[in-house]
Amino acid sequence: MLKKIFAVGILGTAIALTGCETTPSASATIETANLVQLQNRSWIATHIGNTAIKTAPTAHNIPSLQFDAITKRVSGADGCNRIMGSYAAGRDTLVLSQMAGTKMACLDNNNPSEQFNAALAKVAHYQVFGKTLKLLDRYGNVLLQFTSPVQPR
Repeated sequence: MLKKIFAVGILGTAIALTGCETTPSASATIETANLVQLQNRSWIATHIGNTAIKTAPTAHNIPSLQFDAITKRVSGADGCNRIMGSYAAGRDTLVLSQMAGTKMACLDNNNPSEQFNAALAKVAHYQVFGKTLKLLDRYGNVLLQFTSPVQPR
């Protein structure tokens, strides 16, 4: 009889401790999924606000961004210069540091670099849907839109 009570006690304790195991919350799962889609891929800018960006496929420094998951660094181009900085991303939030860049002389009057950099300075949120990335201001207005030519790794 004592052996049965002892066995039931141990079994009950094991079940109770197993029930205490933590599982990731739905919020953490969504955040991870969003970050996986955002990071470690190239994003080519297609729009600044509602204006489409027209660039020749052979152009140098096409407006683009890449977010490195390991170093938390962002790099890319603004249409004229190479740019770089750091970032912090959450479930749908994105904070970019002040971006540093090269200072090349760009002779193209249609160059979107000033508008691109001004939009980057206002970024507060992001949305990723498949191959589309939208960078939003704190009110939810689309500042920049990107496309990714390849699927994430």
